[in-house]
Amino acid sequence: MADAENPARGLPDQTPQPEGPRKETAAATPAGGVSEAAAPAAKPAAPAAKHPAAKPPAEMAAEPWEDELTRALAQQFGNRIERFATYVGQNFLAADCAAVYDIVEALRDNWQFDYLVDLTAVDFPNRPKRFEVVYILYSYARNERIRLKCAVAEGERPRSVVALHATADWLEREVYDMFGIEFAQHPDLRRLLLPEDWQGFPLRRDTNILAMDNQWVRENLGIESGQ
Repeated sequence: MADAENPARGLPDQTPQPEGPRKETAAATPAGGVSEAAAPAAKPAAPAAKHPAAKPPAEMAAEPWEDELTRALAQQFGNRIERFATYVGQNFLAADCAAVYDIVEALRDNWQFDYLVDLTAVDFPNRPKRFEVVYILYSYARNERIRLKCAVAEGERPRSVVALHATADWLEREVYDMFGIEFAQHPDLRRLLLPEDWQGFPLRRDTNILAMDNQWVRENLGIESGQ
């Protein structure tokens, strides 16, 4: 009886307590999802990553190349050959553009470099002579490959080497098609990959190839874009 009359003696306190802050919980919606009130606020989209500014390519760490072949070529062509060098085991020489035909002929006839593997170009718009034409030659007998490079100015016409290597025919046409470099005395210099009425040269670095493509598509197919 005493305990019933005096709640302070061991019985739980029945005095109502003030409610504290309520924690929001996700309320199930009829569809089994989460109600809008309980859904967390969307995070703001992260800003788009900025691409770092393009850096110029690192200078190629080439070393001087000297052997029996370079000494013979230097004696024959003098300062028409500007440099002999090697890079990670790949030998190359840089020469005056006007001397390329004679050098390729000497390499074929005197040193058995009888296969023109490739002929291509690179565009350096900020150089006084913006193009670099590259000839890759191979000798089966020597099992050796070398590269011959020459700088070509805008409008300059290197002499074709088709008379020395038949493989140069389409290779020179491709360089003309992509870069606009014309080869003097080529037997049939015309575009190889693009239509004859195509305007511009896609692999020049100052060319917008998508704009060129869309222009041709509008003029020839009557649609706005081929993309």
